Amino acid sequence: VQLQASGGGLVQTGDSLSLSCVASGFRSTVYSMAWFRQAPGKERQFVAAINRKGGGTEYADSVKGRFTISRDNAKNTVVLQMNSLKPEDTAVYYCAATPRDWGLQFQNNYRSWGQGTLVTVSS
Repeated sequence: VQLQASGGGLVQTGDSLSLSCVASGFRSTVYSMAWFRQAPGKERQFVAAINRKGGGTEYADSVKGRFTISRDNAKNTVVLQMNSLKPEDTAVYYCAATPRDWGLQFQNNYRSWGQGTLVTVSS
């Protein structure tokens, strides 16, 4: 089971960025998928999740209305579309996978993690 995250970069406030997470070694439909992020000097926190069954989504309050998580099962890929980016969105973003459909906001429920991709938003 491997997750490969990509798409990070340096953008300005208000810009958009799309992160992708490609899953290999398992079908992504068997797992719920999520994005977490870790800012410098802070703990890793939940960003967004999409469940394995019906594609139901969850978002952290800080990103609701700006970020959208989606999945392309044919490509075994989960995408995080980030709009209206703010400097406080600067962090390393990690994708993660879990066979569960509940507790998706809790990182302890995830067994597989990608390597992280850095997003930097300048003011």
